[in-house]
Amino acid sequence: MYLEIITPEATIFKGDVDSVSVPGVNGDFEMLNNHAPIVSVLKEGVVKIVGNITLDDSNKAYFEQKGNSYLYTIDSGAIEMNANKIIVLAD
Repeated sequence: MYLEIITPEATIFKGDVDSVSVPGVNGDFEMLNNHAPIVSVLKEGVVKIVGNITLDDSNKAYFEQKGNSYLYTIDSGAIEMNANKIIVLAD
């Protein structure tokens, strides 16, 4: 599935991933390939991306790598998933 993480300053990630976990206001949840469409508000926490991804020098500073997972801390945001495309709008 395809993921975009967009902040007010820039798009910090675009690419194919295996799964994404996010801190929803009603609890953390994970999305895998072919997940049902969803729109949710996000709270402060960590967006966890799993997959064999490549970060370029301009966005490496935003992520912490843990094995094949990449962690990105947010203060709040929103997420939409539809047709195997996830868009995270993060603050």
